[in-house]
Amino acid sequence: MFYRSAAGRPFRHLIAGSALLLTACTEPPVAADQTPIQPPQSPQVQAAPQAAPIPTDVPFEQPAISFDDWRTSFREQALGKGIDARVFDNAFAGVTPDPAVIAADRSQPEFTRPVWEYLDGALSPQRVGKGQQLLRQHAATLQRIEDIYGVDRQALVAIWGMESNFGQIMGDKPVIRSLATLAYEGRRPQFAQEQLLAALDILQHGDVQPARMLGSWAGAMGQTQFIPTTYNTHAVDFDGDGRRDIWGSSADALASAAHYLQASGWRKGQRWGFEVKLPQGFDYAQADADIRKSLAEWRQMGIAGIPAGNETDSAYLLLPAGYRGPAFLVLNNFRSILKYNNSSSYALAIGLLGERLQGGGSIAGQWPKDELPLSRSERIELQERLANSGYDPGAADGIIGANTRRAIRGFQQSLGWPADGYPTQSLLRQLRGAALPATTSR
Repeated sequence: MFYRSAAGRPFRHLIAGSALLLTACTEPPVAADQTPIQPPQSPQVQAAPQAAPIPTDVPFEQPAISFDDWRTSFREQALGKGIDARVFDNAFAGVTPDPAVIAADRSQPEFTRPVWEYLDGALSPQRVGKGQQLLRQHAATLQRIEDIYGVDRQALVAIWGMESNFGQIMGDKPVIRSLATLAYEGRRPQFAQEQLLAALDILQHGDVQPARMLGSWAGAMGQTQFIPTTYNTHAVDFDGDGRRDIWGSSADALASAAHYLQASGWRKGQRWGFEVKLPQGFDYAQADADIRKSLAEWRQMGIAGIPAGNETDSAYLLLPAGYRGPAFLVLNNFRSILKYNNSSSYALAIGLLGERLQGGGSIAGQWPKDELPLSRSERIELQERLANSGYDPGAADGIIGANTRRAIRGFQQSLGWPADGYPTQSLLRQLRGAALPATTSR
């Protein structure tokens, strides 16, 4: 799960040395937000939108040494880490670099889906119906998992659906070849080598044979799309057959995801969050993941729609499409989902899908569908112009993370606009010095 990108995503599970990053979906709906997605740990699924084809003509620099020389050097390293020579040689038999993996690693899509389109695919009637069927079919297993790990079954089935379309789309690339390619000539060789050593350890343990160790181009594996390091720390043999088989055993896959969420602080029975209505004149700068208040405090600020419950629970305000779209207060379990896949669109989809499986999950607010999302090049331009205007968005990489949102808020406040930190075409035009259409300026 941890190596997909919100829907066809890039190395999100490989990103940033986050030890807990789990997986990366094989071909999930492309996430709308641009938070640095982990090539780390997150499950995902696909039933509706298809991921764009991977380009094969992306240029790259040939490494200074040959693949054979790299493999010889890496073999010494692996054996020094305790990998048996026969395991290594068997796993690497006939392995050569995969050009498609290189292209996928280097390609960065120019356009991403807006959050409402992402959710349309993630919450499709087909996925909801299949999830409800599997909840009934696996009720006994899911009950045991709940009892042992304290993770709600609806969340697990939602992750199962989002990561691999309930085990239907797990990736068909040999994990050893993909990771060897990335370790040899990828952008994050250290991370890939770490995953490759972990994959060899899995083979040495005997849970799976090399021919069955298939996954995404980034090395995410099985029905829950775990990367190898996450597999080694959180995969479990729940069906008792002596193997941690997240490829062929739904019980092992679901329990492994539950084990990971348990370690991420999941609270059984707590909601992920809920939609709320903000009062007139609300300070949209409060919509920041770093600003957490108790439900009682948010209620005192005039926010409506907060259900009765533990008033001391901590939540932050999420505006996935800016102040013009729906608003949500999200709780601890939302943050646990983010540890599985660091995309707010993904976490929102998991929360809503879990509720849809029980007949809920509707959204009352309206999405600003007249707003054309910024392309990657426009996001980079936005960051460059913010920096030139005296705001600090961080690196101009096209990723709208915390630093960029903070810079956007500062610029919005200087204009007297709602400071929601959301990047829009009108904001970019303002930075360019162009006139703003009355329909999108406020």
